[in-house]
Amino acid sequence: MAAQAETVAVPNIEELFQPTHDERARQSMVSMLRKHAIIDLRAELKRDYEGRVEPALRERGEVPRNWREIEQAMESQASYRFYSTLRYHAQEMCYLSVQPAVERALPQMISLAKDLAVRNPSGGSLRLDPNFEIPRYLAALDVHLAPGWVTTEHTIDDVAQGAVVGFGGKVFTGQHPYRKRAGVVAESIAHWLKATRPGFAPRRLLDMATTAGKNLFPYKTAFPNAEAHGIDCGAPVLRYGHALAEHEGVAVHFSQQNAEHTDFPDSHFDLIVSSFFLHEIPVKATRNVLRECYRLLAPGGVMVHMELPDEASVSDYDNFFWNWDTINNNEPFYTSFRAQEPIALCAEAGFERDKCFKLTIPDAASFGEERYAKFLRGEIPAPAHGSGGWFVMGAQK
Repeated sequence: MAAQAETVAVPNIEELFQPTHDERARQSMVSMLRKHAIIDLRAELKRDYEGRVEPALRERGEVPRNWREIEQAMESQASYRFYSTLRYHAQEMCYLSVQPAVERALPQMISLAKDLAVRNPSGGSLRLDPNFEIPRYLAALDVHLAPGWVTTEHTIDDVAQGAVVGFGGKVFTGQHPYRKRAGVVAESIAHWLKATRPGFAPRRLLDMATTAGKNLFPYKTAFPNAEAHGIDCGAPVLRYGHALAEHEGVAVHFSQQNAEHTDFPDSHFDLIVSSFFLHEIPVKATRNVLRECYRLLAPGGVMVHMELPDEASVSDYDNFFWNWDTINNNEPFYTSFRAQEPIALCAEAGFERDKCFKLTIPDAASFGEERYAKFLRGEIPAPAHGSGGWFVMGAQK
């Protein structure tokens, strides 16, 4: 009971983020602008292609044979250029809009995170490596147009990038003004695992590229007896995530590690997960990560990565849409990853092919239990990835 009382009293690092009236107004504007680009203009762009551009190409006998030819046809179109311009700048502004408030709160955030890293009142831990070598594919890029991404340190014991990526991500995903809960990907995967594997009870679980752990915490809710670990290359996001976990009363063991080669022993985990990760590293690195997953999983353990649908799983037009990020969003490995066949990647890593999978699962928070039961029976499909569904790939060892 005493430990419980101490957990409740832990300050919330997020509450130190206090935007002014004008800063909140800016964040609301940016959030709505990005929503307009990614949802409204996305639909308009597709209508323009199907209703005007493609028919004109057909008349000239130039029907696109693949997504690259669709891209070539669209590059000069006013609709595509306007969409791209608005989406790019809205994305960039998501993170810029939160920086002033983060900078004001940074000394307090650092002090709180340092204190919690010593005390660990909720039973978690934070393990950083002062000699850690950040892979060049991370250090050289501001992924998602987030300045500094997850690895940049501006001062000693820094947590700034944890706050910038966290709050900028909330503006990015329309969670402003910070009321919607995070972790819907983890909730959805955990729900699917419980529904399809009754009795599955992992002893230990690992979230790769966890950043600040938003898609790790829900696994502890779903599997409360599991020992939870989160790894990332970025020290600032790990410090920030540890402070969040301690406030939430969630015992998570964060460590600074490269998912290509960790220091955990063989067969240490029963569940390994990731969210939005593999497409942000080179395919060679992805293969190394999947081999590491195979090494780390105990017999019967499960690996589930929420990822972008591969090219073979969607239409040529959808491939054109998804691959926009390769050039425009500082994600240069996006297209090369999507060109791979997920089941083949998992089999190459050592998993038996008949135990590998790729599918789209419903968003657990919005799909409804009645419809979910129909999905499990094969009566209805899950919504498309990004539109109420999540594409997952993985395997059971």
